[in-house]
Order: sequence, then structure tokens, then C-alpha cells
Amino acid sequence: RRQRFVDKNGRCNVQHGNLGGESGRYLADLFTTLVDLKWRWNLLVFLLTYTVAWLVMASMWWGIAYLRGDLHRAHDGAYSPCVANVYNFPSAFLFFIETEATIGYGHRYITERCPEGIVLFLFQSLLGSVVDAFLIGCMFIKMSQPKKRAETLVFSRAAVVSQRDGKLCLMFRVGNLRNSHMVSAQIRCKLIKSRQTPEGEFLPLDQCELDVGFGTGADQLFLVSPLTICHEIDSRSPFFCLSKRSLRSEQFEIVVILEGIVETTGMTCQARTSYTEDEVLWGHRFLPVMSLEDGFFRVDYSQFHGTFEVPTPPYSVKE
Repeated sequence: RRQRFVDKNGRCNVQHGNLGGESGRYLADLFTTLVDLKWRWNLLVFLLTYTVAWLVMASMWWGIAYLRGDLHRAHDGAYSPCVANVYNFPSAFLFFIETEATIGYGHRYITERCPEGIVLFLFQSLLGSVVDAFLIGCMFIKMSQPKKRAETLVFSRAAVVSQRDGKLCLMFRVGNLRNSHMVSAQIRCKLIKSRQTPEGEFLPLDQCELDVGFGTGADQLFLVSPLTICHEIDSRSPFFCLSKRSLRSEQFEIVVILEGIVETTGMTCQARTSYTEDEVLWGHRFLPVMSLEDGFFRVDYSQFHGTFEVPTPPYSVKE
């Protein structure tokens, strides 16, 4: 099977290995590292961090009560312990949870004759705020990531080559399945193809820009209905020498990148796909999907990927 640089669903088939000493950079940016983790590992870190922090802090409260002898004299009405009604580790754990969660049942409380307990209480408050801000912020950012929004941005399964306005063009279709719009949507295309320079240097997976209207502003999309993106094949195009016959022997990949701002959240969203040489149909055109009905336009997505053959010269633009 043809090895793709970018899958149809937008996942990049690139793995980084042999990082050596550079792997420590992941810990330097720990917040981003946690956000990038998969959900199962993210939840595991979330649970383990809170569990360990709770057990450690509860052990410190139990340790203070043990060192002061409060555990043996807790039931003495004339004795003033550090924390009232703390008899063992479970009661120390419950006191910590009541303090950390600001529940405050009133049965357990710190007395004024325990300076070490006051210091530990201040430390617990600061540490709890830091842990909450870090982990809850990480979970919030991960839940609000617009990756799922990209799944409702669809691309045609194949690209087509045919004539438009008397010029040979490479075209593909993009659509938005949601009623909410993509603000400032922009489309970009990259041609991924290995080549050898005149000096003999081999460039694997060399990236070349495909013009889809950058100079005219056609790359700025008003994506309220499916649009057909057009790349005009001219003397400046990498497909200047591409013909119907040479298409069978070529090996390339066209990576399409759609970026925009999600209207409901204001976050930037990116959707990607790719087309290999066997997914480029020469002499085809997309089926129409728009129809006018009573007071509105209807989009028929059942015809979104459909194409039909049209008369197209089999020669390249150079020929």
C-alpha cells in the first residue's frame, strides 16, 4: 500500500526517534506535554497526582498529631490538641479533605496552640491552589481543543483535473457540515515529492507550495456551502509537465490544510487531508450539490464526492 505522508483524516505519519538528551525538553514544557497526551494517560496523571498529594498531606497531618501525642490524648477534654477530633490516619485524612475542599463540617478544626499546624495549613492552601490550577487548567484546555471541530470539515475523496475558463486546473472540494461558520477560513496546499537537485543532492519529501489563489485572495474562503478549490496549472505550477499519461508514473502527494477560527469558541481550528497520484482523476468534474428551494439553498452531501467525466485534452500544459 502506498505510504502516505499525511493520512486522509489529517494524521501525520511522522514519528520522532533517537532524541538523545533532547527528550528533557518535554519536561521543560510540562503543561503542553500533558495536554498532548492521550485522554487515558491524561486521566491517569490527573488521578495519580491528586491521590498522591492527598495521601502525602494527610500523612503530614497525622505525623504532627503523632509527634505531639495527640492521638493518645484526643479524648481528654482538658487537653488542647493541634487538630481537634483527630484520632488516627482516617480522621487525619478526612480533616485534610474537609480543609482542601472547603467543606468545613465543624467537627475537626485547628486550635491556636499549634503553630506547626498553622504553617502546614498555609502550605496546604498554596500547594492545593497550584495543583488545582495546573491540572484543572490542563483538563480544560484539552476538553476545549478544536480537534473535534475539524471532523465536521470534509474534503472530497479525490481531486480532479479538467478545464475551467479555458485553463487546465487541479481541483478538489471542501465543505462544512455544521451551521456555525469558520471565521477567516484560509486554504493552503503543499506538494510533497522527492527530487534531486542539479548538484546531485537528493531531497526526500521536498515541499512545494501550490498556488490556490494567494495572489487574488481566492484562498480566503467564505465557507457556508461546499466550495471547489482550484489550482491553475501554468508555467509556474509544479504540474506544468503533467499529462494524463505521465500521471500514471508519477509519485507525489498533495497535502491540503484548511485553517480558520471556530465561531462559537474563538479558537483556531485546522483540518488536513491529502491526495496521492492515484486519487487524482484526469478529465473529471464534480457533481453539483446546490439546489434552490423555497426560500433557501439546500446542499445535498450525498453528491459531495461524486464526479463525472468531461472532455479534457490528455496533454500537459507544456505540450
